[in-house]
Formats: sequence, structure tokens, C-alpha cells
Amino acid sequence: MNTIEILNEVASQVAVCKNCILHHSRNKSVPGDGPHNAKVMLIGEGPGFHENQQGKPFVGAAGKFLDELLGSADLKRSDVFITNVVKCRPPGNRDPQPEELEACAIYLNRQIEVINPMVIVTLGRFSMAKFLGNNVKISLVHGQAKKVKGRMIIAMYHPAAALHQPSLKSTVISDFAMLPEFIKQMDSENGGSKKKVTHPLPVEIFEEDNSKPPASQLSLF
Repeated sequence: MNTIEILNEVASQVAVCKNCILHHSRNKSVPGDGPHNAKVMLIGEGPGFHENQQGKPFVGAAGKFLDELLGSADLKRSDVFITNVVKCRPPGNRDPQPEELEACAIYLNRQIEVINPMVIVTLGRFSMAKFLGNNVKISLVHGQAKKVKGRMIIAMYHPAAALHQPSLKSTVISDFAMLPEFIKQMDSENGGSKKKVTHPLPVEIFEEDNSKPPASQLSLF
């Protein structure tokens, strides 16, 4: 199968998945959205109310702010692939639980593997923990880039955090403003070809001792 067919297959599997309790609160699954060959992937936490209704990621207030942030980085939504660590809405927008993260990891790992992004922007502490570990505090690493097996991982606050805590808004805007330079750096290192950046082994190698989700909740700060 080609990349588009694989992504469609993942979406079909997510739509009927019953591997965790989140399927009980699912109206529509939210597998992700964006070009199959995107250089940049954004990974958030989980669908909210509006996402659960529409089946698309980041379509509520946080999504509107994300569109503005992408625009400030000279990007459009159609340039990037956007998804979440869990594909169904946690009840009441609560944090995803370890068993839910584990159940959904197979879908996210497959998406990363086939899209093969050279830059991954993690939005919030749960997607950050997947790549940087569960002991890292987002307040210490936000806006910074780390190379993990050829990919650039950039930790960012979730856009919703800035909406709930206005004091964070300028920080989030400043962090996103640096994204074009990070992309330019990766383009330069890889001769403009994103296909050169990935390690030939399966995507699980990018999880750095996170084959299972953290057993405890992470602190936002």
C-alpha cells in the first residue's frame, strides 16, 4: 500500500477501535488531518468537544489559535499533519490515561512511520513525554529543539494552555515564531529531502524508553 492508503487504513481502524474505554465517549474518531508527505507533524493531546463532533483535529478555540500560530510561522494548516496522542475524546476533556495512551500508540506510531516528518512539534506534556521522557518539564524545554534519531522534536505548550492562562500566550507565540528557522535548519541538513532524515528501523526507536506511557501524570509546569 502507498502512504495515502495506509493513512486511510489507520483512520478506518481508529473509527471502530475498542481498545480502551474512550470509544464509549466517541461520536467521531479523530485520526488526524494533513498531507501524507508533510515535513512537519503537530501532535496534541486528544480531541475536544468540537473535534468529537466533526472528526477533525483542532477545530475549536484552540484550533483557531493554532491556525494563527501557524500563520505567524509562515505555515498553513494544509502544510502540516495534525493529530493527537489519543484519537477519541476523553470524557469532560480530562487528561488521557496511561492505558489509553498505550492503546492509541499503535496508530500514532504508524502515522509517524509512513508520513516520515522531519520535524515533530509536540503540543502539550503528553505528546512531549512520548519523545523526551516522562520526567521532563515542559516549562524547561518549551521552544527548544532536540534531534532524536534524525528527527527534530520541538516541545511547545498546547494552544489551549495559552487560552486558559493568558500569561503563557506571549511565550507560545514566541516559540512558534522560531519554527521556520528549525525547519530551515532541517532542510539544509537534509538537502531539502525529508526522506533522508529517518532511521531505517521501525518508529518505536523514537520513544526513548517510552515503549509504555508514563505511569503517573506529568506536571504542566
